Amino acid sequence: MKMQQHTINPLDILARLNWGENDDLEFKSGRGGVPLSLWETYSAMANTQGGVILLGVEDDGSVSGIQDTNSIKKAFWNTINNRGKVSINLLKNDDVQEIMHSKGTLLAIRIPRATRYQIPVFIGQNPLTGTYRRNLEGDYHCTEREVGRMLADRAEESADSHILECFTIEDLDLPSLQQYRQRFSSHKPTHPWLSEDDRGLLGKLGGWRSSRINGKQGLTVAGLLMFGREEVLREVLPQYHVDYREKLSLNPEIRWTDRLTLDGTWSGNLFQFYIRVVQKLAAELKLPFQLNSDLFRKGETTVHEAIREALVNALIHADYQGQGGVVIEKYRDRFEFANPGSLLISFDQLLHGHVSECRNKSLQTMFTMIGAAEKAGSGIDKILMGWSSQHWRSPMVKEQMQPDRVLWILPMVSLIPDESLVRLKEKFGAEFSKFNQLEIQALVTADIEGSVNNARMRQITNKHSVDITKLLQNLVSRNFLTQDGQGRWTQYYLSSDLDSLHKDVHSLHNENHSLHKDVDSLHKRKISDNTWEKLIEIAKPAKLKKRLLPKEMESIILQLCQYDWLTRRQISDFVQRNSEGLRSRFLAPMVEHGRLQLLYPDNPNRTDQAYRAIVELKTNGENQQ
Repeated sequence: MKMQQHTINPLDILARLNWGENDDLEFKSGRGGVPLSLWETYSAMANTQGGVILLGVEDDGSVSGIQDTNSIKKAFWNTINNRGKVSINLLKNDDVQEIMHSKGTLLAIRIPRATRYQIPVFIGQNPLTGTYRRNLEGDYHCTEREVGRMLADRAEESADSHILECFTIEDLDLPSLQQYRQRFSSHKPTHPWLSEDDRGLLGKLGGWRSSRINGKQGLTVAGLLMFGREEVLREVLPQYHVDYREKLSLNPEIRWTDRLTLDGTWSGNLFQFYIRVVQKLAAELKLPFQLNSDLFRKGETTVHEAIREALVNALIHADYQGQGGVVIEKYRDRFEFANPGSLLISFDQLLHGHVSECRNKSLQTMFTMIGAAEKAGSGIDKILMGWSSQHWRSPMVKEQMQPDRVLWILPMVSLIPDESLVRLKEKFGAEFSKFNQLEIQALVTADIEGSVNNARMRQITNKHSVDITKLLQNLVSRNFLTQDGQGRWTQYYLSSDLDSLHKDVHSLHNENHSLHKDVDSLHKRKISDNTWEKLIEIAKPAKLKKRLLPKEMESIILQLCQYDWLTRRQISDFVQRNSEGLRSRFLAPMVEHGRLQLLYPDNPNRTDQAYRAIVELKTNGENQQ
């Protein structure tokens, strides 16, 4: 990407400092001292995935520089170490670096992600009024509910160890407890806990607890979650929801081929959900597998073990006070495991493994005792190993905010599919033979998944962020990839794909304008000039206003998609938003809730996937489909 003379390439700055592109990035003017908004960004970055602030750069990337670097640095350190102004200083000395530029001196400030025991990081003296987080559209002020969940996660006491007053063993589904005892006995036949009665066994597992402080004793949240009855679970945890969805049909009119959810026909607790779903997940795998009495040992492959670990991972890390519930989905080409709550460790720790931070430690113990979970932080390693054993594409983890949710996607797609190689060879011709293995992997990922970024390549290759930035930037400089965005939100697309969608928007009446065509050569469709002008007008509020309420953005997307099928990148071009963020925050949930339909429902990750509204919209008093 060619930069104007007065601007900087932020990726060059990060690489020069050996700081990765996976860091989020924010420009701040240095004129007039340390801007007050810097502290909101400090809080926001610390409470999400960290990031980098470049002080001395205007919003448009132009360098304004810092006149008196020493006084700016002194003011910065004085404020960040003042507990009346900032709750905690997360920075070390080398996290603040001076950068010399022809237009002036810049100050690069690297902000790490706070640990679960440091959040919320806030400004002022009240976390309820001074806590910020960061999403695709910038810093936002946290609600009291969000701050409350952060405070709950930092507590030493596990979220599921809370004693439920006035609830007893009679509130449990006793057949579930007996069935669990049988599984426990099968897995650890000589374990001393098996000699305990029901209350004693629950006490050992963390399902029943006595308080040393006030002497109160009773059923815990973990005991109720694992063995409770549905009506009691709803009474104690109104947000509690578990849902298994199977989508194996090629017929788009068939929404589910199988589903298990809370419908009053079964007890609804986590143990019963687990023993039912773990069998359904493995049912159609074309790998040798046979269940024995404890449901997962005989003939188990590393893939089955990985699926089991992913299921348990979603159950023991869920925030059962959060929104959306635990949702497990099985497709023809992938599995998806989603749970409410945020990640308790950074992406780096997650990728490297062997770090265990569990939100529900008693639930973890319960699943461990039947051989379904690990306490040593190796569960993620088993998921990655299982997928690697089949040379499938590496599992992908995504973190969503508002509401907080974590999604694991386990694709059953070859790491480098032959059909992708054929497409790339046709696209790049003789140049393809010059690519090294990592470059091919990046291009294949962009081809299969629609785009590639630094974080995804690190999941696939385990290479350092700076090395991946250099790799991707090199492909950009050679015109094989096109860059969109900056910092952690940077996405890279195969050049012809993105270029065809980002032609000059003023060429609205050009017959050959790329946005009048779908990227799939088999399904080329022109959008008439009349419709094109309507879409431009519909999207105008999003282009003029950087931040919209979620309902406003959903309304605009629905109006855009009421006329014809639109690809994700076409929609993102109309509304001027990052396409990946648009997919995760709006398009995917709108599909899930039946507001949009997919052109290719059997393969949602296709690069040429398109969307169309399936709800009725009222326009000028008339209903339109």
